[in-house]
Amino acid sequence: MIRSHRQWFNRNYSDERHRRFLGILEERCGEPALFRHSETPAFLPATLVAKMARYGREMVEQLLANPQYQADSRAAIPAEFQAPNEDPTPLFVQADFGLDADVEPKLVEIQGFPTLYAYQPLMAAAYREAYGMDARLAALPDGLTLAEYEALLRRAIVGGCDAENVVLMEIDPWQQKTRHDFLLTEQMLGVRTVDIATVRKEGRALFYEHDGKTIPIRRIYNRAIVDELVRRGIQTAFDFRDELDVEWAGHPNWFFRLSKFSLPYLEHPAVPRTQFLDRVERVENPERYVLKPLYSFAGTGVIVGPTAEQIAAVPEEQRSGYILQERVDFEPVLETPFGANKMEVRIMYVWLDRLRPVNTIIRMGRGAQMGVDHNKGMDWVGGSAAFIDAEV
Repeated sequence: MIRSHRQWFNRNYSDERHRRFLGILEERCGEPALFRHSETPAFLPATLVAKMARYGREMVEQLLANPQYQADSRAAIPAEFQAPNEDPTPLFVQADFGLDADVEPKLVEIQGFPTLYAYQPLMAAAYREAYGMDARLAALPDGLTLAEYEALLRRAIVGGCDAENVVLMEIDPWQQKTRHDFLLTEQMLGVRTVDIATVRKEGRALFYEHDGKTIPIRRIYNRAIVDELVRRGIQTAFDFRDELDVEWAGHPNWFFRLSKFSLPYLEHPAVPRTQFLDRVERVENPERYVLKPLYSFAGTGVIVGPTAEQIAAVPEEQRSGYILQERVDFEPVLETPFGANKMEVRIMYVWLDRLRPVNTIIRMGRGAQMGVDHNKGMDWVGGSAAFIDAEV
């Protein structure tokens, strides 16, 4: 994106430096990286990051000001997962953007659910150390320092509780590809990771076991994806509908409410036209659309450029659970030795006193989507970090 930084990086790249980058990650996490990391970071102008951050904030504000969206999104939460005492705003927000032919941000999707908040700073630090990055380049947006970032995460995740009584709750956590983020969350904040299937309930209270001790849970940093709970038939000691003596960081209802479900309600120049599939009567040129299930994770079930037969094959009773989104052909903007990469930029927010952009995630690819399955056998693709230049 910034030609001078890109030329410098490509000129000075070596496989040895990339191995050093991966070695730093392995050293800190105790095992090799669990998903593909691109050989290169992205270099982004601060103005572009600020524009994406502003667009994401405008979209969330627009949704929360829309009474129809408020009512419909609450009604869309499956009854068995409708948790009480919902927070009026999502604590965590992710907004994913690609860049069109005019290098303008276009929304891919938006989500009210946490992601790799503890891992991304390590990835950026590993790039910086292994490649000798320009010290002027920031790894965090909005002028944040690393100390301020960690303080914001502590307020958001730990809140006013003792860290021992706060848990990161996940499904079979040590088998997840994101487990390095769990490890780093504990190192940063003292918050332990627990398997949702091992949590105990007594009355309105929840407990977890550690070193033979039974410890009360006062606050939950929820990373358990409902789609996976249902798919794997996992039984839990508590019901999401229960009145519990716990706080949520963030509240699980926002996983459903601020999601692909939100897209048809957005009217914004950065949002491709999106409709619920059950409200679509006829599709001209279906190859110009993307068919997406509402609550799948990591791109599962997404069809880019579906055929009319694939659209028609969605059963009538399931069509309200799908959206049809205008396809935007994202511009390959990142020069690599193997050709130009497309890039997806995730703006990561925390909402305490305001909805504040606090970090980014970059995904690079040359396939139809950014996911690993669409970029198999390729180099210079995968997860990455952004370095932001305020002087460009």
